[in-house]
Amino acid sequence: MKLLVTGGAGFIGSAVVRRAVAQGHQVVNLDALTYAACLDNVASVADNPLYVFEQADIRDRAALDRILAKHQPDAVMHLAAESHVDRSIDGPGTFIDTNVMGTFHLLEAARAYWVARGKPDRFRFHHISTDEVFGSLGATGQFTEDTPYDPRSPYSASKAGSDHLVRAWHETYGLPVVLTNCSNNYGPYHFPEKLIPVIVLNALAGKALPIYGDGSNVRDWLYVEDHAEALLLVVARGAPGRSYNIGGENERSNLDLVRTLCAILDRKRPRDGSYADQITFVTDRPGHDARYAIDPVRIREELGWRPSVTVEQGLELTVDWYLANEPWWRALQERHGVGQRLGVRA
Repeated sequence: MKLLVTGGAGFIGSAVVRRAVAQGHQVVNLDALTYAACLDNVASVADNPLYVFEQADIRDRAALDRILAKHQPDAVMHLAAESHVDRSIDGPGTFIDTNVMGTFHLLEAARAYWVARGKPDRFRFHHISTDEVFGSLGATGQFTEDTPYDPRSPYSASKAGSDHLVRAWHETYGLPVVLTNCSNNYGPYHFPEKLIPVIVLNALAGKALPIYGDGSNVRDWLYVEDHAEALLLVVARGAPGRSYNIGGENERSNLDLVRTLCAILDRKRPRDGSYADQITFVTDRPGHDARYAIDPVRIREELGWRPSVTVEQGLELTVDWYLANEPWWRALQERHGVGQRLGVRA
């Protein structure tokens, strides 16, 4: 299969690219190389004959048409997106422009390409989204594919809008689409403005380990390599028009997660005292959702996918990766906004 992966130099996108090439797929990586992208993420496949890189913006329709016509992919896997909630609070316009309008332009380019090729049945437009579109859960319950949308941040609203566009292009134009909504990802190559890398890197630097509010917010944690495997299953075998929730089945509060990371670091990079002594509670994020949890029954029963690691195992692997790859994260810490507290505007 030949795959066009948008956002393939980002965190999740690069995991998809690496795994797809390892499985023998041809991959065209389309990325605008904005602040959160890094070509080092795909350095391991850069010289592979199955891999091609195209620098382009998903909002550039002419570039999309050219790249689709040139490479003639069997499927588009759409991961390119602005994704940091705190940045969306400070600058929502960029999120609407990229996540909504960018998805519109990509859908139209994909539709024109699909029609020009005679509407092949095997073509897929795979839209990768987030569980945040479903809003916030209480102490019980899980998100299913039928959960009503209830986005509560500019980021999640922009992703909800893009999800609706993808479904509309399937219903109106017959474009063969599949959708996935995932829980919180973590693992190697995670950009150092997100919770887990912030905690690991701040701990190593002797800085405060910031936890929003009282740390009781709960997330379902999904190891990025498991997610990439699930996405490749969905694009190959998912039913057109169908959506699949992908969860790690690993719910943890933010405070418990940080304490686990500190315990791992205490063992792997010991020092006087515990890294947990650096935990600091800070003003909560505006509109901070209380809990996310995914019900992954559909993807398990229809496609046979389950996560391969527990969150404790995945965090061990993640910490090991950051300890072994200091040049990678040091370079990214110099980028705009990294290391600053964003999203404090009410």
